Formats: sequence, C-alpha cells, structure tokens
Amino acid sequence: MQDALAGESVTVKEAGDSIVLTMDGNLKMTGLAIDDELLNPAKKDKLIKGLKDAHENAQKKMQRIMAMKMKEMGGLPNIPGLS
Repeated sequence: MQDALAGESVTVKEAGDSIVLTMDGNLKMTGLAIDDELLNPAKKDKLIKGLKDAHENAQKKMQRIMAMKMKEMGGLPNIPGLS
C-alpha cells in the first residue's frame, strides 16, 4: 500500500493563491511556496490561517486518494471480530 501511495501527490492553494502546499502520499510536505506579501508582519494572522488551511486541505485530499487506492486494491482483509 505504501508503495502505491509513494507516487501520489496533491497540491493546494490558499489565501488567494498566496500559499501553495504540496503533500506526498506519505503525508509529508514536499513543497511550500509563500507569496512575499504574506511575509509582512502585518499579515501574520493571514499567513498562519492560510498555512493551517492548506495543510488540512492537502491531508483531506490525500486521505480521499488513499481511500480510493484501498478500495481498488480490494479494501481491508477480513479480520476476525471486525467483520
């Protein structure tokens, strides 16, 4: 399963495309771009919110991809007591 996800990647944009975050199938952030405008101390709250939102949205997208991959691979095996 881990090998199947290794090649997956999602990219999300937040804060009016001022933040671009890329996450791989292992839920590791592989890319982050922040517009210089958000590096202004006066924009600190917008930057924090944008980073949190980008990370959350990337995780949700990757979790949907993981669920689809598991379904394609036959789902979980029959585990006694969980069926």
